[in-house]
Amino acid sequence: MTSEEIKTLDGEHVMQTYARFDAVFDHGEGAALYSPEGKKYIDFTSGIGVSSLGYGNKPWADAVRQQALKLQHTSNLFYNEPYARLAEVLTKRSGMKNVFFANAGGEANEGMIKLARKYSFDKYGPGRSSIITLRQSFHGRTITTLAATGQDQFHNFFFPFTEGFSHVPPNDIKALQDALAARAVSSLGVDGTAALKPVAASGGVCAVMVELIQGEGGVNPLAPGYVKEVETLCRELDILLLVDEVQTGVGRTGAVFAYQKYGIRPDVVSFAKGIANGLPMGGFLANEKCSAVLTHGTHATTFGGNPVSAAGALEVMNQLTDDVLRGVGEKGGRIMSEVGKWNLPIVREVRGMGLMIGVSLDGVAPKAVAEKCVERGLLILTAGNDALRFLPPLVITDGEIDAGLKILKDVLEGIS
Repeated sequence: MTSEEIKTLDGEHVMQTYARFDAVFDHGEGAALYSPEGKKYIDFTSGIGVSSLGYGNKPWADAVRQQALKLQHTSNLFYNEPYARLAEVLTKRSGMKNVFFANAGGEANEGMIKLARKYSFDKYGPGRSSIITLRQSFHGRTITTLAATGQDQFHNFFFPFTEGFSHVPPNDIKALQDALAARAVSSLGVDGTAALKPVAASGGVCAVMVELIQGEGGVNPLAPGYVKEVETLCRELDILLLVDEVQTGVGRTGAVFAYQKYGIRPDVVSFAKGIANGLPMGGFLANEKCSAVLTHGTHATTFGGNPVSAAGALEVMNQLTDDVLRGVGEKGGRIMSEVGKWNLPIVREVRGMGLMIGVSLDGVAPKAVAEKCVERGLLILTAGNDALRFLPPLVITDGEIDAGLKILKDVLEGIS
């Protein structure tokens, strides 16, 4: 089919919930995608951080094909090998105790929320169920994860939301302390200083949930010192620290998980996007304290741990070597350094970690820039109100980086 024929079918038969760019893809190779007519696009998006190994990765395709021919699905009431092997790899490389497999990021975050509320219910009884998240956060499109999301633009039309969420500014430890103090009693610590103590009061907090780099909010990394203070505060109050790594996980920042670069250990961490290189998969990992919270019948999903997706994820983890992770950091540093050297008035700030990069713009809408880039053969994302977002495949080559940056520079210079 031609690109126009595909777009016509979409317009006639698909719900128009996406503001699509004017590009149709037929196949890919490395970090490049091609239209049915053969037009080449350098991909700085990887399907919003999903195609971590790029396109046409033969070992990954072979692993998926072999598993699909062998066993494509069984109920989670039975055992199979691929998900069990994947669980072992993930727990060892994350330092966590165990894992629950889901289908996507929103479902993974819903599972984390359920675990946090059950942990607190089991230990303190009802009434200690509130979760604090950050402004500019994004945690998913379900009713509950929208409630957790700290951006008003995503909230319109869908009221009422799940109760029990509040949002505080990022990198402001006092704002978090004040929010906690409003829901906990202050008592005298053993050293004579005021200290917050965990309570089972109505509206009490059971968890703090953060993205270490706010992707949809603008590619905003949290300050390391702030993150350490949040971890300490959560430990003192027996509040669970939930880290949403749907976008930052699986090598995106130059570590298997971003929390490893921050030097913290969450109670629960979610993942999705890049884990299976394009096949639907997500989940969350729990530490020892939280590993037994969800018991028989308290949480489930039909497709979680699907054997084919698990086989693809195993190959992703197999290729996510220390050398590849180092390369992610080096490539990201190279991109940020190069964009910073352009000295264009339109570029206000370059920020990020590894191959998760944001470029804030002055005086132009990021979507307009992204559209011009697509016209010239570069796929790029937007984030927040003013930023371009780079999430290329982790295996992108220096040549592909150079080709993509040249297009972006030409576009920005044409606008400046």
